[in-house]
Amino acid sequence: MTETGLINGNAVIGQSGGPTAVINQSLVGCVEVLKESAHVDKIYGAHHAVDGIIKGDFIELQDLPQDRLDRLANTPSSGLGSSRLKPKAEHCHQMFEQLKKFNVRYFFYIGGNDSSDTCRIINEDARSKGYELRCFHIPKTIDNDLQCNDHTPGFGSAARYVACGFMGDNLDNKALPGIKINVVMGRHAGFLTAASMLARQQPGDGPHLIYVPEAAFDSDKFLDDVNEMYDKHGRCLIAVSEGISDADGTPVAVKLAVEQGHHVEKDSHGNVQLSGTGALGDFLAIHIKNKLGERRGEKLRVRADTFGYMQRCFAGCVSETDQREARMAGRKAAEVALLGDLDGSIAIQRASDDPYKVEYTLVKLTDVAAKTKHLDEKYIVDGRDIHDSFRTYLAPLVGPLPVVEQV
Repeated sequence: MTETGLINGNAVIGQSGGPTAVINQSLVGCVEVLKESAHVDKIYGAHHAVDGIIKGDFIELQDLPQDRLDRLANTPSSGLGSSRLKPKAEHCHQMFEQLKKFNVRYFFYIGGNDSSDTCRIINEDARSKGYELRCFHIPKTIDNDLQCNDHTPGFGSAARYVACGFMGDNLDNKALPGIKINVVMGRHAGFLTAASMLARQQPGDGPHLIYVPEAAFDSDKFLDDVNEMYDKHGRCLIAVSEGISDADGTPVAVKLAVEQGHHVEKDSHGNVQLSGTGALGDFLAIHIKNKLGERRGEKLRVRADTFGYMQRCFAGCVSETDQREARMAGRKAAEVALLGDLDGSIAIQRASDDPYKVEYTLVKLTDVAAKTKHLDEKYIVDGRDIHDSFRTYLAPLVGPLPVVEQV
């Protein structure tokens, strides 16, 4: 220990879960602060997160020049590599033993709520064994579903991609009218799908319907909604969260698959595979073609797309606010660690809307770990739309959007 109460040793930074367009900003922000500290010798980047820590597969970062760090910060996706392994207690114990072996006294993990839980377990393991280890969670998730945070790094850029995607699709749908479904990421939280509402620049613009996981989905009411919008606009553009479920909690992808005689895939955690398969969009399109087409007595032009992984790291739609705040979140984590705090999660909290201003605070790992924040019900209109007041919350995170002209 030193006279300031800080202990000298090495640092490890890991990036976990789905990559984002700004996760490297957080990595670089953390490195920049640690490089200036006399208490930190080596700064290790964990290659592929949990896997790399368990194997002791580290990349030294302390000697990277600033020009390389700046380029890395502006590069989408996880520069260190990531992992989808959801660590159990035994994995965390193995991770701790490797951190101890490398004399790591500062551990930073960039990720979502599962990553904060990993920090918590490792921190408790270190304390029980009398080993001083500062463990800090740096927020990241395009789902925007971390408790204690107004919003999370990665969300603003993904929301910008969604908004821009719907702007273009709205114009396409207007030029060649029909029914179009776009499935957006979000298993339990609808923030990203709700961001599609920013595409509305003129009266009549889509999306005309927006469905999020927080509102129970009724397949019959859905047909009524589509029929209403089709009658009103002569077309219908629809935003749907991948995780929409019925009132009993059954995923709509599963329910429609059974009805239509299809098989649904499951991921490595046993969850129904929602991202990247296109299944939900296809099932909804068939549902409309068959049942609404029969009701209307006409053949409907229905198409569906799944935005999928493109939402996470699209280089052309990065939000400047998102970049700045992700960098600062990484810096704040390193700063509080070097002030003597032993553990915690950095949270971004909004101080004001006008002017837009945020504060970075340290919250308990247990307040974030394995918990999910949901879209406030005040923004959800009749289970099928998002209130215009959501713009106030969303606009500063996304930044200025392209302006289009229609005749």
